[in-house]
Amino acid sequence: MVAAHHDRSTRFTAMASPCVVLVDTTDGILGDEVGAIVEAEALRIEAKFSRYRPSVVTHINETAGEAVEVDEETADLIDYSAVCYALSEGLIDITSGALRRVWKFDGSGTVPTPAQLGDALRHVGWNRVRWARPILQLQAGMEIDLGGIGKEYAVDRALALAEAHTSAPVLVNFGGDLRVSGPRQGGAPWYVAIEDADRAGNAAGLLELSGGALATSGDTYRHVISAGVRYGHVLNPRTGWPITDAPRSVTVHAPTCTEAGLLAKLALLRGSGAEEFLKSEKVRAWCVR
Repeated sequence: MVAAHHDRSTRFTAMASPCVVLVDTTDGILGDEVGAIVEAEALRIEAKFSRYRPSVVTHINETAGEAVEVDEETADLIDYSAVCYALSEGLIDITSGALRRVWKFDGSGTVPTPAQLGDALRHVGWNRVRWARPILQLQAGMEIDLGGIGKEYAVDRALALAEAHTSAPVLVNFGGDLRVSGPRQGGAPWYVAIEDADRAGNAAGLLELSGGALATSGDTYRHVISAGVRYGHVLNPRTGWPITDAPRSVTVHAPTCTEAGLLAKLALLRGSGAEEFLKSEKVRAWCVR
C-alpha cells in the first residue's frame, strides 16, 4: 500500500527560473509559511547578487580598477569562487562574463570573430584579480558574475531556513537545481524528473530522492547553431570558445546543491571525458548526450 502525500506547494519566479517549494504536510498554514520563507530568501539573494540591477555585483563591476570592500556573505562566495577556479584549473571563472559581450546565445546563429574574442579575453582571468578578503580589486574593463553559483547557493540557504522552521519534509527546487530535507513522511522517497535535453519541459527519466541535492548543467536552453554546428553556452574562459564534445546535460546528486552544481560543471567542462570524471568521483550522476 502506498501512503498518500499531501504536498503544500508554493510557486514563484526568481533568478530567471520557475521555483517551487513542496512541504509534505496537511497543515496549509505551515506550508504557506515555509513557502514564504523560501521565496523571501531566493529574492533576497537574487537582489543582492544580480548583475542586471543595482546590487553588490553591479557595484563591484562599476568600480573596476578600484579596491572594493565586500561584506561577509559576498566574501564567502568569492572565496568559494576562487576554490572553484583552482579545482577546475581555470575553467570555472567568475570573471568570464566579459565573453557574453561577444557570444549571444539567443538563437541568432552569430559566432564572434577571432578579433572580437581576443578583445574580450583581455578582460577575463581570475588570476588578474586582486583578492585579499574582504578587499576585491578588478582591472578596468573586467566584471564578475556570481550567477554560476548563486542558484545552488540559494537552494542550500533556503532549505536551511525551511528546516529551521519545521521538521516536516521539504523540497526546494529553483529551476531544476533542488534539495530535499530528507525522505517524505513515512520514509518514502521524493520522485524527481530529469528534463529531456532535446525537448524542454519533457522528462527523460524519473529519480528517487531521499536526501541531498541535484544540480544540472547543460545547453538545453542556451546555444547557437551556425553553419550546421551547435555551440553550447558553456565557454572555456581560457580560449573563449564553447567546450566541445560535452554532454547535452549533466545531473549530479550530492549532499548539497552547491557541491552538486560544482561537480556537474566540472564534468561538463571535461567534454568527452565527462562520464569518466564522474565515475572517478564516485557520485550518482546522469549524462544526456
